[in-house]
Amino acid sequence: MDHRQPCSDDYLQGILKSVKTIAMVGASNDKTKFSYGVIRVLSDTGYDMIPVNPLPGLEEIRGIKVYPSFAAIDRPVDLVEVFRRPEDLMEVAREAIEMRAKVLWGQIGVVDFDAARIAENAGLKVVMDRCPKIELFRPFWKPKLHMGI
Repeated sequence: MDHRQPCSDDYLQGILKSVKTIAMVGASNDKTKFSYGVIRVLSDTGYDMIPVNPLPGLEEIRGIKVYPSFAAIDRPVDLVEVFRRPEDLMEVAREAIEMRAKVLWGQIGVVDFDAARIAENAGLKVVMDRCPKIELFRPFWKPKLHMGI
């Protein structure tokens, strides 16, 4: 896939309809952080969220158990969502491959074409520079151009 071009709506919706368990690396318990809101919405929508953050003493986010690493996760993961710097995506891609995830998803601003290539070569679907929270509700954002401002 050419990740310099936007993903199709069908591709994104297909992923979001097929996955159930999402490991979020870089999850935060800070309510002002975007990752906190994404966990809230995806969890409330019915996804099994697995926050991943090695911060000592961080045990829960919104009542959801936090794991210090991917290796500590005790169940299969469908999608790995990355709230980290773009330069960290390669390492996360390798871990996602090792854990047999089905999808590697880089949050808005998280792009590494080499990481995408190795993940796809290993059979994962890849999305970068997008937010699943936004994509989940995009089909309902139909503009009403006939309405006045």
